[in-house]
Parts: sequence; structure tokens; C-alpha cells
Amino acid sequence: MEPLYQQTHKQVHEIQSHMGRLETADKQSVHLVENEIQASIDQIFSHLERLEILSSKEPPNKRQNAKLRVDQLKYDVQHLQSALRNFQHRRYTREHQERQREELLSRPFTTNGTQKKILDIANMLGLSNTVMRLIEKRAFQDKYLMIGGMLLTCVVMFLVVQYLT
Repeated sequence: MEPLYQQTHKQVHEIQSHMGRLETADKQSVHLVENEIQASIDQIFSHLERLEILSSKEPPNKRQNAKLRVDQLKYDVQHLQSALRNFQHRRYTREHQERQREELLSRPFTTNGTQKKILDIANMLGLSNTVMRLIEKRAFQDKYLMIGGMLLTCVVMFLVVQYLT
């Protein structure tokens, strides 16, 4: 039992070092490292099953200690497995976000289709081009009127604060 325990314990430490390598791996090799870690974890689980059987066959005075050591190894491996799953989940999320970002950036930009629809509806209703130009001119003037009103409001607020303090 002891050689198998030592070998399994050594593999757990190797996986821990591979997990550190996983964080620094480039995009192409990260899948290879993940597969390597998962294969090692699977192998360790099979070793743990054998260790559980062997620990139950230990003499009664050593059995409790052997089971405790095997349980500790099992806990460490489960922790490593969940850390690997968390890393994979973060990587999948990051890749999904990158794909969405690229999709948004590659989408062609189109101008506001609402103004064009209004013009089409107005033409169907029979409004003349002169009325349409007056409406557009009024919208342009309203924009400057709004900006002027906002500036005037800010100046009045500033003067009130200066006067009252």
C-alpha cells in the first residue's frame, strides 16, 4: 500500500504544478495541458479506489491511519478537479465573450433607419418636400434651443450657489 500511496501523493503534487502551468499556457497548448491534467486526475481516482481496498486490508492498529491518509488524498484530488472545472468555465466564458465582441465589431454599421421610415410615411401621406424641409429645419433649431436652455440653466444654478454660499 505504501508505494502506491507515495506514487499517488507524488502525482497530486505534479498536478498542482501543472495547474500553475495552466494559468500561463498560451491558447493553443491550454487544451493539451487540461487533457493531461484530467487524465492524471482520472488515474489518481483509480489509484484511490485501490488504496481504499488496500487500506481496509491493513492491520487494525494501522487501518484508521491508512483510511485517513486515503481520505486526505481523495479530498485533495477533488479540490484539484473542481479547480480545473472552474478554470475551464472561466476560459469558456472568456472565449464566448471574445466571440461575441468580435461578432459585434465585425457587424456592419447602419445609420438610423427611423428617419428614413418617417420620410417614406410622410411621402405616402402626400406631404410636400417644402413641409418636410421645414420639419427638418425645426428639429435642427430645437436641438440648439435645448442646448442653450441647458447652458442657461447651468449658469443660473451656478449664480444661485455663488449667491447663497
